[in-house]
Amino acid sequence: MKIKANEFTLKGKTVIILGGSSGLGFATAQAAAHDGAKVVIVSGNENRINEALKSLPENCKGFAVDLSKEENIKQFFNSVESFDHLVYTAGENLVLNTVDETDLDDARQFFTLRYWGAFAAVKYAAKKIKAGGSINLTGGIASPRPSAGWGVAASICGAMEGFTRAMAVELAPVRINLVSPGVVKTNLWNSMSDEDRNNLYVGVGERLPVKRVGEAGDIAQAFLYTMKQQYGTGQVIVVDGGSVLV
Repeated sequence: MKIKANEFTLKGKTVIILGGSSGLGFATAQAAAHDGAKVVIVSGNENRINEALKSLPENCKGFAVDLSKEENIKQFFNSVESFDHLVYTAGENLVLNTVDETDLDDARQFFTLRYWGAFAAVKYAAKKIKAGGSINLTGGIASPRPSAGWGVAASICGAMEGFTRAMAVELAPVRINLVSPGVVKTNLWNSMSDEDRNNLYVGVGERLPVKRVGEAGDIAQAFLYTMKQQYGTGQVIVVDGGSVLV
C-alpha cells in the first residue's frame, strides 16, 4: 500500500479541544501541536488558558467558554470556521460516594459538563467538521470496571459509550470515537487529600500489568491515533494499563 505524504499526520490540520487548558486536554493539545496541528483550546478558566498557551506554538489560540451552558457552546461553534478534529475532555473533579451517600442534585451536575456538554459540542460542531475529520470524546473504565462509590462516574462513562456509537451512525461519514482512560495522574483527583491521592496511585499502579498508573501524555497519544487513523469509528479505545484485565 502506497502511503501519501500527508497521511497519518496532523500537520496543517486544525484541532479544537474543549477542556484543553489542563489535564488530558492540555496534554493532547501539546501532542497535536507537536505533530503539526493548529490547536484551539477552550475551557471556562481564562487564566488557565493563558498559562497553557505559553507552552504551545504561537499559531495556537485559546477561548474562555463556560461549557456547562448549551448557548455558549452554540455561539462558540457559530463563530469558528470549519475545522478538522474535535476533542472533548472537559470535566470537573469527581466526588466518589456510595449510592446511599449520593445527593441526586449534586450527581446531576456531574452530567452537565461531562455528558451534556459533550452532547452539545457534537450537536453544534458536527456541521463544521471537514471531510476526513473526526470527533473524539472521553469516557473511562468506570463503565466496564466500576468499584464501590463509582455509581455516578460509571453511569456517565456508560452513557458516553452509547452516545459515541449512536453518533458514529447518525453523523457518518464523520468518524466519532471515544478514549476510555484508566487511573491517570491529572487534576481529576484534586478533591482528594494528597495522602489519599498518592495511596490511590500506588495501590492501583501496583495491581496493573504495567506497574504504574497513567500519565496525561499516555492518553494524548490515544487521541492522536483516533484523529489520524481513517477507518475506525464508533469505537471505544481503552488505555488503562491493563486495569480491565485484573
